Amino acid sequence: MGPDLDPETTPEEYRQRALLLADLGRYDEAAGEIAAGLSAAPGEPSLLATLARIHLAAEQPAEALAAAERAVAAAPEALSTQVVRAMALTDSRRYADAARVASDILRRWPADAYAQRTGAALLSESRNGQEALNAAWNGVRVAPAEAEAHLVLAVVAARLRLFDLAQRAYAEALDLDPAIGNAQTDVGIVRFERRRWAQALEGLADDATLPVRADEPVPGDEPVPEDSPYPNPFPRAYPAPDRPEPEQPAARTSASWTGDPVVSRPSGPVLDASGEEAATFRQGTRIASNATMVAGVMTAAMTLVSDGISRAWAGLVGVLIVVGVAIWLNRKVTGPVGPALARLRAGDRGLATAVYLSLAAPLLFLVYTAIGGVVPLVAGMVLAAAAGMLILVRR
Repeated sequence: MGPDLDPETTPEEYRQRALLLADLGRYDEAAGEIAAGLSAAPGEPSLLATLARIHLAAEQPAEALAAAERAVAAAPEALSTQVVRAMALTDSRRYADAARVASDILRRWPADAYAQRTGAALLSESRNGQEALNAAWNGVRVAPAEAEAHLVLAVVAARLRLFDLAQRAYAEALDLDPAIGNAQTDVGIVRFERRRWAQALEGLADDATLPVRADEPVPGDEPVPEDSPYPNPFPRAYPAPDRPEPEQPAARTSASWTGDPVVSRPSGPVLDASGEEAATFRQGTRIASNATMVAGVMTAAMTLVSDGISRAWAGLVGVLIVVGVAIWLNRKVTGPVGPALARLRAGDRGLATAVYLSLAAPLLFLVYTAIGGVVPLVAGMVLAAAAGMLILVRR
């Protein structure tokens, strides 16, 4: 059963309960709490960003990306929404898009320690190279006392095969926070980034024992920066190729811990065609189709009194139905109606068809007003009935 809906519960309280459940590995129940919160506060960016992290932790990148895109649409200037979107893009193997978002994070928050180290790690996941290493160094310079900054530098360096630097950075991270050593076995989403980087480094650890080929060029054997926390010199970075070819498996980046407690993935996506947005379109379709059927019967009855009155009435009521439903949808749907319809078409074509039929049906009343005859009137009622039947069948 899902969480109880309490009108006095704030979105933040739903989010905190979800965090507690996620820390127990109960991602399914955590997603349920977020769904309840979204029912009370549709479009709340903190809930959407948390939902995206829950799906990332449960290794459901498609659902995570859907939630992240909604979070960014609701709060495009928030760092947290941009971070979770970049992670979701990476786990969805959309590396070019992820790299653009990561670079944007580094550019927009140059003095923010979290933004710099997270942007560096995300850029390294999607397109490793000099820019990622420079950003990781900047993260260490901005916050030299934060263990995660050194952990990120270790990951970025290891991906560039700078294993000496990676070992020094990881040792510094352990000195600052010994819990880093077990971060890859954590569950939950409170420290999701730390676990993500630790798991990535664990996946690269075996490569550290492989010697660099003698014929492999390593240009620029420069000393470390003067403000480096690592005392001994090591080779500076060199440009690396972009992501491996698609046939090569991607590095482990999402949570994959399988110990106790048992991780329960969300049994179904929260933001799919059965969610709040689809429910709104479903209700709007019912309103339009029912109103069209009633108006059609009344219009047919009016022909017994006067054909002119019947046609005038049909034109007026047809316009009122379309405009009224459009205004209602605009108020109920989070964000613009056009993109929401596009998402609906991608997720549930049957429901999208019902929406379009219900809006086309009253427009045929305008044809009846213009030319008369029973055919346009009956066709409008048939389309309205078809829209209603589609709703019933899909339920």
